Amino acid sequence: MPRAAAIRLAGLFLALAGCWAAMTQQQAPPPLEIEKVAEDLYNISGSGGNVAVYVTGEGVILVDDKFPQNVDEILSKVKSVSDRPVRYILNTHQHPDHTGGNEKLLATAEIFAHENARRNMVDKKQPGLPRVTFSDELQLHLGGKEVRAKYLGRGHTNGDAVIYFPALKVVHTGDLFVRGAPFIDYSSGGSAIEWTKTIDEILKMDFSTVIPGHGQISRKEDLVAFRKSFETMRTRMSELRASGKTAEEAGKLLRVDDLGWKPGPLFDRSLPGLYNEVR
Repeated sequence: MPRAAAIRLAGLFLALAGCWAAMTQQQAPPPLEIEKVAEDLYNISGSGGNVAVYVTGEGVILVDDKFPQNVDEILSKVKSVSDRPVRYILNTHQHPDHTGGNEKLLATAEIFAHENARRNMVDKKQPGLPRVTFSDELQLHLGGKEVRAKYLGRGHTNGDAVIYFPALKVVHTGDLFVRGAPFIDYSSGGSAIEWTKTIDEILKMDFSTVIPGHGQISRKEDLVAFRKSFETMRTRMSELRASGKTAEEAGKLLRVDDLGWKPGPLFDRSLPGLYNEVR
């Protein structure tokens, strides 16, 4: 092979190697981050849903546990704020980005969820089933601190638990509130009609800070704004259906960008069910 051609070929290989390195670096998930929300309460954000970390003198309470591959990093973040073990985990609902760590953590922690959330996990053959369920409300006490899990109605699914930290006036809403476009999981009993009613029940609680299922730490007024946007979205779909548009046409015409939402695959998956529900 001529020297010039060999040099060009070597250069090509180096360029391809560089591209591959760049691609693999871009595909690697960013590290999880932990931030303080209130006294002894932290939030771990990043891959998967937000994980609340409540530190007590007798152990740590988690709300949700992301994906299976996040468990080691979650535990590392917990150790950065407490030398106590994780004792209890509260699942806000059954989706794997919130319960994926259950299977690994069940060996050392007790996990709680609403009865419908556990039933959904059974139906979908998910691992890491919670051993304890509740119907309306669960009160958990550890190290002189209290956490309450409340079922206030359908919305994102039929098993959404709202986690309340009464001493701190903080709620973790799971995916009943996210900083972005919602996902109405009709395959798990979700409801666009009931969703705003459930938010109304949350708003009756005494809190000022909100940990959403996904997105940055928020205030009560942010939840109020989300409810308003959700109602606007639902009304627009109802109007499109009333005008004679088919489900496919309505899905393409439904506008939510002015609500600050960027639609994605999960939001799009909600639209046929939304169209049927608002009839």
